[in-house]
This record gives sequence, structure tokens and C-alpha cells, in this order.
Amino acid sequence: MMTLLLRLQGPLQAWGTQSRFEHRDTGREPSKSGVIGLLCAALGRPRHAPVDDLAALRMGVRVDREGLIIREYQTAGGGLWRGQRYGVAKADGARGDPVVSRRFFLADASFLVGLEGDGPEQEALLRLLDQSLAAPRWPLFLGRKGCVPAVPPRLPEEPPYGPGLRVGALREVLLRYPWPEQGGQPVREVRLVLEEPLGTRGDIRRDVPVSFAPEDRRYRERTVRTEFVPAPHSPINTLEG
Repeated sequence: MMTLLLRLQGPLQAWGTQSRFEHRDTGREPSKSGVIGLLCAALGRPRHAPVDDLAALRMGVRVDREGLIIREYQTAGGGLWRGQRYGVAKADGARGDPVVSRRFFLADASFLVGLEGDGPEQEALLRLLDQSLAAPRWPLFLGRKGCVPAVPPRLPEEPPYGPGLRVGALREVLLRYPWPEQGGQPVREVRLVLEEPLGTRGDIRRDVPVSFAPEDRRYRERTVRTEFVPAPHSPINTLEG
């Protein structure tokens, strides 16, 4: 069993799973559809290509820095352009009204994302993903195209922060990775969001892509379990021990 680790960190990220029309939401951690979209960009897979192999990898997220949810207020149209009233066309053909869009982002967050594969085919896929992240075919972004990574998603080759491809199960590899710090001190605890078999106890997320094709965009559900893990050797662990 192998796990591929990625670092997703940037000034802005957006991992929406319920966006409709003018309302664009974001989750508190990367969605599976967003991470698979990033991997497709690294591989150079077009939107109509199958993603079953990527969706079959088990995903987990260690939240190293929660970040802050912020809202951006956007308008389009509603004024004059070249002397004529400018607006966005509606379904009934009317024009001229402005369109308001409320977009939510996650600011200053940092995530360690793990993708677990078991068996020769999935382990070969993880190696291919690791190589593709080193030289991505298309630009990588963190949920929306305007959200540029602050650091390369692919981890360095050298320990202790690399390599990204490691032997071991998802939870074990995420917790073995160097512990996050804030102000030079280890954070007291981290939040882990781990994918579990559908039907087990946990939260339901509808963010597993079936198809990214624009005319046939579809997603299915998965189950995730959230746990809070105290820092090694922290007072919390000492009291529990």
C-alpha cells in the first residue's frame, strides 16, 4: 500500500461543492473533485476523459492551517459600454441588468492531502501522478483558476519534507509527516478528514466526479470521517496516557 502526499497552500483557495449560479461556496478543506481536477491538469487529461481511476483512490486531508473564509462581491454589466447599455443576457432575451455574484474563498490555509492506492495498478498510477506533478501539462490551481498555489503541490525529494510518495496507509502517512508549526511552536492539534467506505458512519459529501464533461457534469457521494489529533507529546496526549 502506498500514499502520495501533496501540499495545497496559497493566499486563496476555493473548494466549493454546492455552487449554483451567482452563489459560489467553498468548503473548509479540499474537495475530492477539486483535487482530482488538479491531478487531471497535471496529467493533461481533457474534461471528457474518464476519471474512474483517480476517483477510486482513497483521499485524506490533514488541516495544517485552517485559514479564514472570506467573501468577494462581484458585479458584471449594468453600465454603458461604447455608448450603449451593457448587461448580461437572460433566458427571456432581455438585456441590460447587472449580475451579482457572491464568491467565497478560503484565505491563508494550508493542507496536506494524501491519496492512498493499493495493488500494482493503483501504485503505478500514484507514481505517474507524482511524475506529472513534477512537470504538469497544464497550470495547477487550488479549486478555481484564479487561486494559484504559493508552493509546488509536489513535495520535494529530500527528507524530512519529501518525498511525496511513501509506503504506508493513508492515516499513518499523514500523521508521520512533520508536524505543522505556528510561530515556531507545534500546533496543539490537527483536523483529519478521512474518506471511508460508503455506508459507514460519517458525513456525506457529494464531490466524487463521475464526469467533468461540461454538458454532462455529474458527481456521486462518499463518506468522510473527521477526527482531531493532538500533537505528539502534547499535554493532551500526556493526560490521556
